[in-house]
Amino acid sequence: MTETANPQSTESPASACPVAADIGAELFAPGSQEDWFESYKVLHGEAPIARIPGKGWFPGTDAFIVSKFEDIASITRDPRFFDLIPEDISAAAAAGSSKVESEIFREEGFGDTVDAAQTLRPTVEQHKRYRMQLWDPWVGPEGAERHREMVTAAVNGLIDRWIDDGEVEFVTQFAAPLPQTVITTILGFPLEDMPMLKKMEEAQVRRFVYGDGPRNELPDDIERENAAVLVDFHRYIQSQIDEKRANPKEDMVSFLTQVEYEGRKLSDGEIISIAVLMHIGGNETTQYALTSEALLLAQHPEVVEEMRDDPGKIRFFVEEALRLYAPTQGGAGGRFVPEDMEIRGVHIPRGSLLHLRFGAGNRDADLCPAPSELRLDRKNPGRHLTFSMGPRNCPGQGISRLEQNIATEVLIERLDNIRFAPGKNDFTHQPGIMLGLYELHLEFDKR
Repeated sequence: MTETANPQSTESPASACPVAADIGAELFAPGSQEDWFESYKVLHGEAPIARIPGKGWFPGTDAFIVSKFEDIASITRDPRFFDLIPEDISAAAAAGSSKVESEIFREEGFGDTVDAAQTLRPTVEQHKRYRMQLWDPWVGPEGAERHREMVTAAVNGLIDRWIDDGEVEFVTQFAAPLPQTVITTILGFPLEDMPMLKKMEEAQVRRFVYGDGPRNELPDDIERENAAVLVDFHRYIQSQIDEKRANPKEDMVSFLTQVEYEGRKLSDGEIISIAVLMHIGGNETTQYALTSEALLLAQHPEVVEEMRDDPGKIRFFVEEALRLYAPTQGGAGGRFVPEDMEIRGVHIPRGSLLHLRFGAGNRDADLCPAPSELRLDRKNPGRHLTFSMGPRNCPGQGISRLEQNIATEVLIERLDNIRFAPGKNDFTHQPGIMLGLYELHLEFDKR
Protein backbone atom coordinates (compact mmCIF):
# COMPACT_ATOMS: atom_id res chain seq x y z
CA MET A 1 0.00 0.00 0.00
CA THR A 2 1.89 3.00 -1.26
CA GLU A 3 0.65 6.56 -1.59
CA THR A 4 1.42 8.05 -5.00
CA ALA A 5 2.12 11.75 -5.17
CA ASN A 6 4.44 13.87 -7.24
CA PRO A 7 8.03 13.22 -6.09
CA GLN A 8 9.89 15.90 -4.18
CA SER A 9 6.63 17.79 -3.61
CA THR A 10 3.27 17.26 -1.99
CA GLU A 11 -0.11 17.50 -3.60
CA SER A 12 -1.94 20.75 -2.99
CA PRO A 13 -4.51 20.68 -0.16
CA ALA A 14 -8.12 20.65 -1.27
CA SER A 15 -8.58 24.10 0.26
CA ALA A 16 -6.22 25.51 -2.36
CA CYS A 17 -8.46 24.33 -5.21
CA PRO A 18 -11.25 26.42 -6.73
CA VAL A 19 -14.70 26.02 -5.24
CA ALA A 20 -16.91 23.34 -6.74
CA ALA A 21 -18.93 25.85 -8.80
CA ASP A 22 -15.83 26.71 -10.82
CA ILE A 23 -13.82 23.51 -10.69
CA GLY A 24 -15.09 22.16 -14.03
CA ALA A 25 -13.65 25.06 -16.00
CA GLU A 26 -10.54 25.09 -13.82
CA LEU A 27 -9.56 21.65 -15.10
CA PHE A 28 -8.68 23.35 -18.40
CA ALA A 29 -6.87 26.37 -16.96
CA PRO A 30 -3.13 26.82 -17.62
CA GLY A 31 -1.10 24.91 -15.05
CA SER A 32 -4.12 23.07 -13.63
CA GLN A 33 -2.49 19.71 -14.46
CA GLU A 34 -0.35 19.98 -11.35
CA ASP A 35 -3.48 20.03 -9.15
CA TRP A 36 -5.78 17.70 -11.05
CA PHE A 37 -5.77 14.89 -8.53
CA GLU A 38 -6.79 17.16 -5.68
CA SER A 39 -9.37 18.82 -7.94
CA TYR A 40 -10.91 15.42 -8.57
CA LYS A 41 -11.48 14.97 -4.85
CA VAL A 42 -13.39 18.25 -4.78
CA LEU A 43 -15.47 17.20 -7.79
CA HIS A 44 -16.31 13.85 -6.24
CA GLY A 45 -17.35 15.43 -2.96
CA GLU A 46 -19.09 18.60 -4.10
CA ALA A 47 -19.86 18.56 -7.83
CA PRO A 48 -19.75 15.11 -9.47
CA ILE A 49 -21.58 16.72 -12.40
CA ALA A 50 -19.87 20.10 -12.81
CA ARG A 51 -21.16 22.67 -15.33
CA ILE A 52 -19.04 24.80 -17.69
CA PRO A 53 -21.37 27.51 -19.04
CA GLY A 54 -21.65 28.00 -22.78
CA LYS A 55 -19.44 25.10 -23.87
CA GLY A 56 -22.13 22.74 -25.18
CA TRP A 57 -22.64 21.69 -28.79
CA PHE A 58 -25.69 23.90 -29.42
CA PRO A 59 -25.73 27.68 -28.80
CA GLY A 60 -26.90 28.41 -25.29
CA THR A 61 -26.02 24.93 -23.99
CA ASP A 62 -23.35 23.98 -21.51
CA ALA A 63 -20.66 21.38 -21.00
CA PHE A 64 -20.77 19.09 -17.98
CA ILE A 65 -17.79 17.38 -16.40
CA VAL A 66 -18.62 13.81 -15.37
CA SER A 67 -16.16 12.60 -12.72
CA LYS A 68 -17.61 9.53 -10.97
CA PHE A 69 -16.57 6.09 -12.19
CA GLU A 70 -20.02 4.52 -12.48
CA ASP A 71 -21.49 7.52 -14.30
CA ILE A 72 -18.69 7.50 -16.88
CA ALA A 73 -18.84 3.73 -17.31
CA SER A 74 -22.61 3.90 -17.84
CA ILE A 75 -22.33 6.64 -20.47
CA THR A 76 -19.62 4.82 -22.43
CA ARG A 77 -21.88 1.76 -22.64
CA ASP A 78 -25.07 3.65 -23.51
CA PRO A 79 -25.85 3.29 -27.26
CA ARG A 80 -27.56 6.70 -27.23
CA PHE A 81 -24.11 8.27 -27.01
CA PHE A 82 -22.67 6.20 -29.83
CA ASP A 83 -24.35 7.04 -33.13
CA LEU A 84 -26.62 10.00 -32.51
CA ILE A 85 -24.78 12.95 -34.06
CA PRO A 86 -27.01 15.81 -35.29
CA GLU A 87 -26.67 17.01 -38.86
CA ASP A 88 -25.45 20.45 -37.82
CA ILE A 89 -22.48 19.00 -35.92
CA SER A 90 -19.94 17.31 -38.15
CA ALA A 91 -18.92 13.78 -37.29
CA ALA A 92 -15.35 15.01 -37.30
CA ALA A 93 -16.04 17.67 -34.68
CA ALA A 94 -17.85 15.20 -32.46
CA ALA A 95 -14.91 12.82 -32.77
CA GLY A 96 -12.40 15.41 -31.59
CA SER A 97 -11.38 16.93 -34.91
CA SER A 98 -12.81 20.19 -36.32
CA LYS A 99 -14.92 21.49 -39.18
CA VAL A 100 -12.05 23.60 -40.48
CA GLU A 101 -9.76 20.57 -40.59
CA SER A 102 -12.42 18.43 -42.28
CA GLU A 103 -13.06 21.07 -44.93
CA ILE A 104 -9.35 21.29 -45.75
CA PHE A 105 -9.07 17.51 -46.00
CA ARG A 106 -11.99 17.47 -48.47
CA GLU A 107 -10.46 20.27 -50.53
CA GLU A 108 -7.23 18.27 -50.75
CA GLY A 109 -9.00 15.12 -51.96
CA PHE A 110 -9.32 13.22 -48.68
CA GLY A 111 -13.09 13.34 -48.25
CA ASP A 112 -13.25 9.53 -48.02
CA THR A 113 -11.01 9.72 -44.97
CA VAL A 114 -13.28 12.29 -43.29
CA ASP A 115 -16.34 10.10 -44.01
CA ALA A 116 -14.71 6.82 -42.98
CA ALA A 117 -16.47 6.65 -39.62
CA GLN A 118 -19.79 6.62 -41.48
CA THR A 119 -18.73 4.15 -44.17
CA LEU A 120 -16.92 1.72 -41.87
CA ARG A 121 -18.60 1.87 -38.45
CA PRO A 122 -21.81 3.91 -38.32
CA THR A 123 -23.61 1.59 -35.88
CA VAL A 124 -22.65 -0.24 -32.73
CA GLU A 125 -22.82 -3.62 -34.47
CA GLN A 126 -20.72 -2.50 -37.44
CA HIS A 127 -18.25 -0.91 -35.08
CA LYS A 128 -17.78 -4.26 -33.36
CA ARG A 129 -17.16 -6.00 -36.69
CA TYR A 130 -14.79 -3.22 -37.77
CA ARG A 131 -12.74 -3.69 -34.61
CA MET A 132 -12.79 -7.47 -34.73
CA GLN A 133 -11.86 -7.81 -38.40
CA LEU A 134 -9.51 -4.89 -39.01
CA TRP A 135 -7.83 -4.05 -35.68
CA ASP A 136 -7.83 -7.09 -33.44
CA PRO A 137 -5.62 -9.30 -35.66
CA TRP A 138 -2.82 -6.73 -35.23
CA VAL A 139 -3.20 -4.85 -31.96
CA GLY A 140 -6.04 -6.50 -30.04
CA PRO A 141 -5.41 -8.52 -26.87
CA GLU A 142 -4.58 -11.69 -28.84
CA GLY A 143 -3.26 -10.15 -32.04
CA ALA A 144 -0.71 -8.09 -30.13
CA GLU A 145 1.09 -11.26 -29.06
CA ARG A 146 2.43 -11.72 -32.58
CA HIS A 147 4.66 -8.70 -31.88
CA ARG A 148 6.17 -9.89 -28.57
CA GLU A 149 9.59 -10.71 -30.04
CA MET A 150 9.74 -7.41 -31.94
CA VAL A 151 8.73 -5.37 -28.88
CA THR A 152 11.24 -7.15 -26.65
CA ALA A 153 14.02 -6.48 -29.14
CA ALA A 154 13.03 -2.81 -29.35
CA VAL A 155 13.02 -2.47 -25.55
CA ASN A 156 16.46 -4.05 -25.18
CA GLY A 157 17.84 -2.11 -28.12
CA LEU A 158 16.88 1.22 -26.58
CA ILE A 159 18.27 0.27 -23.17
CA ASP A 160 21.53 -0.87 -24.78
CA ARG A 161 22.12 2.69 -25.97
CA TRP A 162 22.35 4.19 -22.47
CA ILE A 163 22.69 1.43 -19.90
CA ASP A 164 26.44 2.01 -19.52
CA ASP A 165 25.87 5.73 -18.83
CA GLY A 166 24.17 5.17 -15.47
CA GLU A 167 21.62 7.84 -16.31
CA VAL A 168 18.90 8.50 -18.86
CA GLU A 169 16.38 11.15 -19.86
CA PHE A 170 13.63 8.62 -19.96
CA VAL A 171 11.07 10.42 -22.13
CA THR A 172 13.23 11.08 -25.19
CA GLN A 173 15.51 8.05 -24.82
CA PHE A 174 12.93 5.38 -24.11
CA ALA A 175 9.26 6.27 -23.54
CA ALA A 176 8.82 8.15 -26.83
CA PRO A 177 10.93 6.05 -29.24
CA LEU A 178 9.63 2.68 -28.03
CA PRO A 179 5.97 3.06 -29.07
CA GLN A 180 7.01 4.97 -32.17
CA THR A 181 9.26 2.09 -33.24
CA VAL A 182 6.53 -0.45 -32.48
CA ILE A 183 3.73 1.38 -34.29
CA THR A 184 5.90 2.26 -37.28
CA THR A 185 6.91 -1.41 -37.60
CA ILE A 186 3.34 -2.71 -37.28
CA LEU A 187 2.01 -0.28 -39.87
CA GLY A 188 4.89 -1.18 -42.16
CA PHE A 189 6.35 2.30 -42.58
CA PRO A 190 10.13 2.56 -43.03
CA LEU A 191 11.92 3.10 -39.72
CA GLU A 192 14.13 5.72 -41.34
CA ASP A 193 11.00 7.88 -41.69
CA MET A 194 10.53 8.07 -37.90
CA PRO A 195 11.86 11.66 -37.48
CA MET A 196 9.30 12.89 -40.00
CA LEU A 197 6.58 10.71 -38.49
CA LYS A 198 7.33 12.21 -35.07
CA LYS A 199 6.41 15.64 -36.44
CA MET A 200 3.19 14.19 -37.83
CA GLU A 201 2.43 12.65 -34.45
CA GLU A 202 2.87 16.05 -32.79
CA ALA A 203 0.44 17.59 -35.28
CA GLN A 204 -2.08 14.83 -34.59
CA VAL A 205 -2.20 15.55 -30.85
CA ARG A 206 -1.82 19.35 -31.03
CA ARG A 207 -5.48 20.04 -30.28
CA PHE A 208 -5.42 17.73 -27.26
CA VAL A 209 -2.35 19.53 -25.88
CA TYR A 210 -3.02 23.14 -26.83
CA GLY A 211 -6.77 23.16 -27.52
CA ASP A 212 -9.09 25.20 -25.33
CA GLY A 213 -11.83 23.82 -23.12
CA PRO A 214 -13.75 20.55 -23.35
CA ARG A 215 -14.00 20.77 -27.17
CA ASN A 216 -10.19 21.10 -27.54
CA GLU A 217 -10.65 24.13 -29.79
CA LEU A 218 -7.77 25.73 -31.66
CA PRO A 219 -7.85 29.16 -33.37
CA ASP A 220 -8.74 28.90 -37.06
CA ASP A 221 -5.27 30.00 -38.22
CA ILE A 222 -3.64 27.27 -36.12
CA GLU A 223 -6.23 24.78 -37.40
CA ARG A 224 -5.29 25.57 -40.99
CA GLU A 225 -1.57 25.40 -40.30
CA ASN A 226 -1.94 22.09 -38.50
CA ALA A 227 -4.26 20.66 -41.16
CA ALA A 228 -1.65 21.39 -43.83
CA VAL A 229 0.82 19.19 -41.94
CA LEU A 230 -1.76 16.44 -41.62
CA VAL A 231 -2.57 16.64 -45.32
CA ASP A 232 1.10 15.85 -45.95
CA PHE A 233 0.73 12.90 -43.57
CA HIS A 234 -2.29 11.67 -45.53
CA ARG A 235 -0.28 11.92 -48.75
CA TYR A 236 2.56 9.99 -47.15
CA ILE A 237 0.18 7.21 -46.11
CA GLN A 238 -1.30 7.20 -49.61
CA SER A 239 2.17 6.60 -51.04
CA GLN A 240 2.64 3.71 -48.64
CA ILE A 241 -0.73 2.24 -49.67
CA ASP A 242 0.24 2.45 -53.33
CA GLU A 243 3.49 0.62 -52.63
CA LYS A 244 1.87 -2.08 -50.53
CA ARG A 245 -0.93 -2.72 -53.00
CA ALA A 246 1.77 -3.51 -55.54
CA ASN A 247 4.16 -5.27 -53.15
CA PRO A 248 2.34 -6.43 -50.00
CA LYS A 249 4.37 -7.47 -46.97
CA GLU A 250 3.64 -8.71 -43.45
CA ASP A 251 2.36 -5.46 -41.99
CA MET A 252 -0.96 -3.87 -41.09
CA VAL A 253 -1.26 -1.50 -44.05
CA SER A 254 -0.53 -4.33 -46.49
CA PHE A 255 -3.22 -6.36 -44.73
CA LEU A 256 -5.71 -3.51 -45.06
CA THR A 257 -5.06 -3.25 -48.82
CA GLN A 258 -5.89 -6.95 -49.25
CA VAL A 259 -8.62 -7.72 -46.72
CA GLU A 260 -12.32 -7.89 -47.53
CA TYR A 261 -14.59 -6.08 -45.08
CA GLU A 262 -18.34 -6.70 -45.32
CA GLY A 263 -17.90 -8.16 -48.80
CA ARG A 264 -15.76 -5.42 -50.31
CA LYS A 265 -12.25 -4.03 -50.41
CA LEU A 266 -11.42 -0.96 -48.32
CA SER A 267 -11.00 2.34 -50.13
CA ASP A 268 -7.70 4.18 -49.83
CA GLY A 269 -9.42 6.85 -47.73
CA GLU A 270 -10.70 4.23 -45.30
CA ILE A 271 -7.22 2.71 -44.97
CA ILE A 272 -5.75 6.15 -44.34
CA SER A 273 -8.33 6.76 -41.60
CA ILE A 274 -7.33 3.53 -39.84
CA ALA A 275 -3.61 4.24 -40.18
CA VAL A 276 -4.11 7.76 -38.79
CA LEU A 277 -6.02 6.42 -35.79
CA MET A 278 -3.43 3.72 -35.23
CA HIS A 279 -0.62 6.27 -35.34
CA ILE A 280 -2.17 8.75 -32.91
CA GLY A 281 -3.49 6.07 -30.56
CA GLY A 282 -0.31 4.05 -30.37
CA ASN A 283 2.30 6.71 -29.82
CA GLU A 284 1.70 9.55 -27.36
CA THR A 285 -0.55 7.72 -24.90
CA THR A 286 1.81 4.76 -24.51
CA GLN A 287 4.69 7.24 -24.12
CA TYR A 288 2.91 8.86 -21.17
CA ALA A 289 2.08 5.49 -19.62
CA LEU A 290 5.69 4.29 -19.86
CA THR A 291 6.90 7.53 -18.29
CA SER A 292 4.47 7.24 -15.38
CA GLU A 293 5.55 3.66 -14.78
CA ALA A 294 9.22 4.70 -14.66
CA LEU A 295 8.30 7.44 -12.20
CA LEU A 296 6.60 4.85 -9.99
CA LEU A 297 9.61 2.51 -10.21
CA ALA A 298 11.82 5.35 -8.95
CA GLN A 299 9.35 6.28 -6.22
CA HIS A 300 8.81 2.76 -4.92
CA PRO A 301 11.90 0.52 -4.82
CA GLU A 302 9.99 -1.85 -2.54
CA VAL A 303 7.51 -2.47 -5.38
CA VAL A 304 10.41 -3.19 -7.74
CA GLU A 305 11.64 -5.88 -5.34
CA GLU A 306 8.13 -7.27 -4.99
CA MET A 307 7.89 -7.69 -8.77
CA ARG A 308 11.36 -9.22 -8.99
CA ASP A 309 10.33 -11.78 -6.38
CA ASP A 310 7.07 -12.47 -8.21
CA PRO A 311 7.11 -11.44 -11.91
CA GLY A 312 3.43 -12.33 -12.09
CA LYS A 313 2.76 -9.03 -10.32
CA ILE A 314 4.13 -6.97 -13.20
CA ARG A 315 0.77 -6.94 -14.95
CA PHE A 316 -0.89 -5.73 -11.74
CA PHE A 317 1.66 -2.93 -11.53
CA VAL A 318 0.95 -1.90 -15.12
CA GLU A 319 -2.82 -1.79 -14.51
CA GLU A 320 -2.37 0.24 -11.33
CA ALA A 321 -0.10 2.68 -13.13
CA LEU A 322 -2.68 3.00 -15.92
CA ARG A 323 -5.41 3.66 -13.36
CA LEU A 324 -3.42 6.18 -11.32
CA TYR A 325 -1.93 8.09 -14.24
CA ALA A 326 -4.32 7.67 -17.16
CA PRO A 327 -2.48 9.08 -20.20
CA THR A 328 -5.72 10.62 -21.47
CA GLN A 329 -7.32 12.20 -18.42
CA GLY A 330 -10.43 13.38 -20.27
CA GLY A 331 -12.28 12.08 -23.30
CA ALA A 332 -11.44 13.87 -26.54
CA GLY A 333 -14.13 16.02 -28.10
CA GLY A 334 -16.92 15.30 -25.65
CA ARG A 335 -20.12 13.27 -25.95
CA PHE A 336 -23.19 14.85 -27.53
CA VAL A 337 -26.30 14.70 -25.32
CA PRO A 338 -29.01 13.36 -27.66
CA GLU A 339 -32.03 14.12 -25.46
CA ASP A 340 -32.92 15.94 -22.27
CA MET A 341 -31.75 13.84 -19.36
CA GLU A 342 -30.85 13.92 -15.71
CA ILE A 343 -27.65 12.65 -14.12
CA ARG A 344 -27.33 12.71 -10.33
CA GLY A 345 -30.22 15.15 -10.13
CA VAL A 346 -28.65 17.59 -12.59
CA HIS A 347 -30.83 18.50 -15.59
CA ILE A 348 -28.81 18.23 -18.83
CA PRO A 349 -30.56 19.54 -21.97
CA ARG A 350 -30.22 18.07 -25.44
CA GLY A 351 -27.22 19.52 -27.27
CA SER A 352 -25.07 19.76 -24.17
CA LEU A 353 -21.60 18.25 -24.05
CA LEU A 354 -20.47 15.61 -21.58
CA HIS A 355 -16.75 15.67 -20.83
CA LEU A 356 -15.95 12.24 -19.41
CA ARG A 357 -13.08 12.71 -16.97
CA PHE A 358 -11.50 9.27 -17.07
CA GLY A 359 -8.66 10.27 -14.73
CA ALA A 360 -11.15 11.36 -12.08
CA GLY A 361 -13.21 8.18 -12.42
CA ASN A 362 -10.05 6.13 -11.92
CA ARG A 363 -9.43 7.86 -8.59
CA ASP A 364 -13.00 7.59 -7.36
CA ALA A 365 -13.22 6.13 -3.83
CA ASP A 366 -16.35 4.28 -4.95
CA LEU A 367 -14.22 2.36 -7.47
CA CYS A 368 -11.64 1.02 -5.06
CA PRO A 369 -10.34 1.60 -1.51
CA ALA A 370 -7.54 4.15 -1.09
CA PRO A 371 -7.73 5.18 -4.78
CA SER A 372 -4.56 7.31 -4.65
CA GLU A 373 -2.45 4.37 -3.47
CA LEU A 374 -0.46 1.94 -5.58
CA ARG A 375 -1.57 -1.58 -4.65
CA LEU A 376 -0.64 -4.78 -6.41
CA ASP A 377 -3.30 -6.84 -4.65
CA ARG A 378 -6.48 -5.28 -6.04
CA LYS A 379 -9.13 -7.84 -6.98
CA ASN A 380 -9.98 -6.30 -10.36
CA PRO A 381 -6.81 -4.52 -11.49
CA GLY A 382 -8.02 -3.93 -15.06
CA ARG A 383 -11.28 -2.29 -13.97
CA HIS A 384 -10.46 1.29 -14.83
CA LEU A 385 -11.37 3.84 -17.48
CA THR A 386 -7.96 4.48 -19.00
CA PHE A 387 -8.89 2.77 -22.28
CA SER A 388 -12.52 3.83 -21.92
CA MET A 389 -15.30 1.20 -21.89
CA GLY A 390 -18.10 0.09 -24.15
CA PRO A 391 -17.88 -0.20 -27.93
CA ARG A 392 -15.57 2.81 -28.31
CA ASN A 393 -12.89 1.53 -25.97
CA CYS A 394 -9.32 1.88 -27.26
CA PRO A 395 -8.73 -0.60 -30.11
CA GLY A 396 -4.96 -0.63 -29.53
CA GLN A 397 -4.97 -1.40 -25.83
CA GLY A 398 -3.61 -4.89 -26.45
CA ILE A 399 -0.37 -3.66 -28.01
CA SER A 400 -0.02 -0.85 -25.47
CA ARG A 401 -0.35 -3.26 -22.55
CA LEU A 402 2.14 -5.62 -24.18
CA GLU A 403 4.70 -2.81 -24.54
CA GLN A 404 4.22 -1.68 -20.96
CA ASN A 405 4.50 -5.17 -19.49
CA ILE A 406 7.61 -6.05 -21.48
CA ALA A 407 9.21 -2.67 -20.74
CA THR A 408 8.63 -3.03 -17.00
CA GLU A 409 9.93 -6.58 -16.97
CA VAL A 410 13.13 -5.70 -18.84
CA LEU A 411 13.76 -2.44 -16.96
CA ILE A 412 13.69 -4.09 -13.52
CA GLU A 413 15.69 -7.03 -14.88
CA ARG A 414 18.49 -4.87 -16.28
CA LEU A 415 18.48 -1.81 -13.98
CA ASP A 416 18.94 -1.58 -10.24
CA ASN A 417 18.43 1.24 -7.75
CA ILE A 418 16.35 3.31 -10.18
CA ARG A 419 16.18 6.84 -8.77
CA PHE A 420 15.53 10.46 -9.69
CA ALA A 421 18.58 12.39 -10.86
CA PRO A 422 19.18 15.07 -8.18
CA GLY A 423 18.36 18.61 -9.25
CA LYS A 424 17.26 17.71 -12.80
CA ASN A 425 13.50 17.12 -12.44
CA ASP A 426 10.72 19.61 -11.85
CA PHE A 427 8.02 17.04 -12.77
CA THR A 428 6.12 19.57 -14.88
CA HIS A 429 3.34 18.25 -17.07
CA GLN A 430 2.46 19.41 -20.55
CA PRO A 431 -0.85 21.28 -21.03
CA GLY A 432 -4.04 19.75 -22.41
CA ILE A 433 -6.13 16.76 -21.48
CA MET A 434 -3.27 14.23 -21.61
CA LEU A 435 -1.07 13.62 -18.57
CA GLY A 436 2.48 13.74 -19.93
CA LEU A 437 5.71 14.76 -18.23
CA TYR A 438 8.00 16.92 -20.36
CA GLU A 439 11.05 15.01 -19.12
CA LEU A 440 12.13 12.48 -16.51
CA HIS A 441 15.80 12.26 -15.56
CA LEU A 442 16.76 8.98 -13.89
CA GLU A 443 19.92 7.47 -12.50
CA PHE A 444 20.45 3.74 -11.94
CA ASP A 445 22.96 0.99 -11.43
CA LYS A 446 23.52 -1.63 -14.08
CA ARG A 447 22.48 -5.08 -12.82
